[in-house]
Amino acid sequence: MKTTDFREHFKRNYQLAYPVVLSQLGHVLVGTADSVMVGRVGTEELAAVSVANAVFSVAMMFGIGVSFGLTPLIAQSDGEGNQRAGMRFLKHSFVINVLFGILLFGILLFGGYILDILNQPKDVVALAKPYLAIVGFSLLPFMVFQTFKQFAEGLSLTKQAMYITLSANVINILLNYVLIFGKLGFEPMGLVGAGWATLISRIIMAVAMVLFVKYFKVFAVYWNYFKVTVWNSATFKRLLNLGVPTGFQYIFEVGAFASAAIMIGWMGAVPLASHQVAMNLASISYMMATGISAAATVRVGNQLGQRDIPTMRIAAFTCFLMAIFFMAFTGLVFMVFNHLLPTFYTSDPAVISIAASLLIIAALFQLSDGIQVVGLGALRGMGDVKLPTLVTFMAYWVIGLPCGYLLAFILDFGEQGVWYGLLIGLSVTAVILFIRFNNKSKKLMAELA
Repeated sequence: MKTTDFREHFKRNYQLAYPVVLSQLGHVLVGTADSVMVGRVGTEELAAVSVANAVFSVAMMFGIGVSFGLTPLIAQSDGEGNQRAGMRFLKHSFVINVLFGILLFGILLFGGYILDILNQPKDVVALAKPYLAIVGFSLLPFMVFQTFKQFAEGLSLTKQAMYITLSANVINILLNYVLIFGKLGFEPMGLVGAGWATLISRIIMAVAMVLFVKYFKVFAVYWNYFKVTVWNSATFKRLLNLGVPTGFQYIFEVGAFASAAIMIGWMGAVPLASHQVAMNLASISYMMATGISAAATVRVGNQLGQRDIPTMRIAAFTCFLMAIFFMAFTGLVFMVFNHLLPTFYTSDPAVISIAASLLIIAALFQLSDGIQVVGLGALRGMGDVKLPTLVTFMAYWVIGLPCGYLLAFILDFGEQGVWYGLLIGLSVTAVILFIRFNNKSKKLMAELA
């Protein structure tokens, strides 16, 4: 492939990205379905989903980040034609991800009690605790699913995880309807019913993904090395050195948004419910952009394995362009339909009004969000995760959140001030990560010339 042939790169990136986009969308749609259907029960229940998902999303995104350590290593070993190494990475990654799933579930068991000391509305916390415990347990099957999903995606097989994820979402919605509202002879379970629906659908996801990787013929050559690959600390170290910093990247970003939810919770249940609506919509576009980021990781890792740096750069830059086009479109949608979109979640006029104002700010940070997430993916494909992790920490926790607090509570911008702080953090991250990839890839190209 000629490095100047952008059309071919766009086509290749699109083929990799769109199934991952839909698969990642499927993850966030679980929370969306819970929010939309629980919102019909009441405003306090919607606020409870917000505060519970604020805590849960931090754990889930950290788990996703840890699992992402597998993808660049699989892409690089595929570029080298080394299937034995690929199976070794899969085996070690499975152990790591299961252990982290157990650890994160244990943390979330106590997460409900953390809500007691965060000055959230008492009725909201009481509703959130049992829901958080159930969805927390769903992290165990979720991490199993992620292991085999990232393995397949590292080999550029992205459609199957998409089919599985979207099918599981249909199951989740059906179970929500039955369990939340009490259909087919079940007692109405409200918010707790949404939690059980999520858990059951994620168990189904995990089983389906494992069966696909075990029995699909493309993977047969890898399973030939299952028994002969040995356990070793070096492989665990390589996976952890990539996965754990990536997990912290997500923690610093998602944790910032979760902290924003907590700050807005100090303002009352209505602003918190409004934040949940706007954040859930913004999360949809963000998770879809992570699909383009995943394509960047695979393309960069694969070309790095082939030592073809000029092609690697062009492939990555086309991913940046794809993210810019997509996020510009979603930003336009948020601006045009900012009053309509919240009505899908709630009929409360106060919630709709505040959420509509927050969606305007969300529209403004769409481009920054897309650029920074693709920057993280491209750098991850190069094995560069430590400095980007530091960048995300500084941008969100040293700049973004303090600015949000200042604007919200000192300058009295309210919930909009918190969101302006998030906009500042995202913009700083996007600029630094783009410059980092450009400079690092240029240097690597000069070294291999």
